[in-house]
This record gives sequence, C-alpha cells and structure tokens, in this order.
Amino acid sequence: MRIVNGGSLVMTILGAMVLFSSALVEAHHGAGTFDLTRSVTFTGTLTRIELINPHSWIYFEVKELDGTVSKHRCEMRSAHTLRRSGWTRDLFPLGQGVTIEAAPDRADPASCYLNTIRFANGTRMDRYGQYVKATGGGVTEVRGKLPTAAATREARRPTGEPNISGDWAPEQVVMVDPRGAGGGLVPLSTLGQYKPGERGSGARRGGGAAPGPRLYGGTELTPMGEQAATAFKREDNPRFSCQTTSILFDWTFDGPVNRITQSKDTIVIQYGQMGLKRTIFMNQKDHPANVKASRAGHSIGRWEGDVLVVDTARFLPGVLNAPVRHGEKLRVVERFTLDPQTVKLTRAYSATDADYLKGAYTGSDIVEVADQPYTADSCKEQGFIDYSKQTRR
Repeated sequence: MRIVNGGSLVMTILGAMVLFSSALVEAHHGAGTFDLTRSVTFTGTLTRIELINPHSWIYFEVKELDGTVSKHRCEMRSAHTLRRSGWTRDLFPLGQGVTIEAAPDRADPASCYLNTIRFANGTRMDRYGQYVKATGGGVTEVRGKLPTAAATREARRPTGEPNISGDWAPEQVVMVDPRGAGGGLVPLSTLGQYKPGERGSGARRGGGAAPGPRLYGGTELTPMGEQAATAFKREDNPRFSCQTTSILFDWTFDGPVNRITQSKDTIVIQYGQMGLKRTIFMNQKDHPANVKASRAGHSIGRWEGDVLVVDTARFLPGVLNAPVRHGEKLRVVERFTLDPQTVKLTRAYSATDADYLKGAYTGSDIVEVADQPYTADSCKEQGFIDYSKQTRR
C-alpha cells in the first residue's frame, strides 16, 4: 500500500526530470532526483539490505490493491556512517513487515530517499538517528553521540614521537531533523541545542554571491582550471564510480573511520572508504624518479618537533575536490598535530598545481579517536540505476 502526501504520486513521477548540477556534486551527497519536498508512505515486506558506500539501500515489496506485488528500494546513508550510528544488519531481519516513510524519486518510481522506517515490533529508525540496542529487542534513540568505552593509549611511542597510531574519524554531521527532511547539517555534539526541524547554524542560507572571483581552498583557478571546473559533470565525480577523489577530500568527507599504523621507517594510512592506502616513508629525503604515479601519490615524512610533516607528489591526474581538477604537477604538504589533552589530530594542508591552481589550495580538518573500528567497507554505486526498469526484467 502506498500513501502519498503533498500531491499525486503519478504527478511526482511524471514531473520534469531534474539534472544533476555542480551544486549537488559539491553537496554532502546531493539530492539527485529525489523530491525532498514531498513524502510517500509504503507498507510492505523487507526483502534485502545493502550496507555499502557511497550509499546504502533497503529493498522491500509492496502488495498493491489489485493483488500484484511491486518492488521498491530506498537510499540510506553510507555504510560507515550507519555503522557509527548504531545501524547493524541484524536490526533488519528479512521477511518482516515494515512501513517506510520517504521522499519519492522524480525519475524512478521504484526508488526513494529514506526518512523513517517502522518495524512490526514498534521500533522506529530515522535517517540520521543514533541508536543503541534496547533490552528485549528493538532500539533506543540517542540524541547525540553514542556511548563508547574510553580507550587507553600512550601519548608517545617508545622512540619519543607522538603516538598517532590507531583508528580516527571526524565528528559526524547530521541533520537537525533526524528524518533528513531539513534543518541543516550540524556537528553531532551540538545536536542537543536544537529541536527536531529547527534550522541549524550549519544550514546553507540564501544571499547574494560574494564579490570577486570564486575561490577554491582560498585560491583562484587558472584559465585551464576554470575550463575544467565549468565542464565538470556529476558522472565525472570519482566518488560515484567508487574511486578515490584525493588524499585531501577522502580523509574526512562523510565521516569515515581511518587507520594509522606507525613503525620505525613508515607510517601507513588506510582511508575508510574507496580502499585508499598511503605509505609515508620516514627514511627518504626525496621522491624517487622511478615512482609510478597513483591516486595516493608518493609520500615522504619527517618530524618537526611534535608535528608530522608529509610531502606528497607523483599523482595521477584527477580531482582534488569536485569540480576542481589537478594534473601530474600536484604537490601536497600536510602537517599533522596531535593534541595530547583532547586526543584530537589536526591536519593542515596546502596543495599546489601550476596548471590548475593560481595559488595554494589550503585548509584544515580534525579527527578524533574513532567510535567504531576501521573496516574496509565495499563500494557499489547504485544511484544511477533506474530500479523501476530492473524490476520489469
């Protein structure tokens, strides 16, 4: 059974197709062709769940009034953010009855954007909700960070340098409205300051464009860079083909859990999405001439006091941060600093590429001890699939 709010589902489906703009590419995920101003409710049976990157999916069947069965799917958040929010596969036993509240897809009548799922046992889970398992089954919502056991760690390694080994993750950002229907994105630790549906300070606000040329990471693009950015399309985004974007972008985007492993001669960084792995060589002063170019590049590091300085070159041409492209001249310098009091790891970075960037592309980010262990989640881009056509095969 399907119930549509805010207008006819038929009109929603037959509405004008919405193209993916560069603004959506730059957004947290981008709404695609989902109509977030509308709501549809399904009552059916859970048939499958895919906990994958860049988005997870829940599949269900609906028995229509004429006795036929229609197949549907709803998009959820990425596998690692769901895991950090307490969503586990065992909470979704296949074959049970569910009620799905979602935003419909303008282009694909069999797809939707999950807002809320209700189970037969009375459990309710909202898109951005944080949950712990309840006694006797079901879940209990936590309005803020999930409780985690305090991890003990040595501040320094036996050789004296700061101990940055371990699993790290940026603080989650969530919508003030846990259903994902609005309210803006805010850090999870500040969620208690808002009521559901209230507009958070992290939400985008309207207003005139800032005067002067557009800046990316604090710099203008060269004519070559501007041309490449103007021509950039959603399907050019490596993320949507399960490929690494860049060593800068993937470190914190969408809240992944990353792992750092220190040894005498190397520091290995494993990114929590897209399978990116970097090896920082601590015993090399220069980049060898015969190093093969890659998305990770070749990294050499040194300690300047308690600051880890990493110089990376030998990149394959690619995307720095959509829609900004880079070429083989890209060079990135990162400075990692561990605060022993807060146990937070700050990274400041500067990237240069004379072909695409007029100046240095700069920024910084912070990660903290992860609330879940590092896991190499699989990636399978499903967003471009018209599920309604697949179900008719």
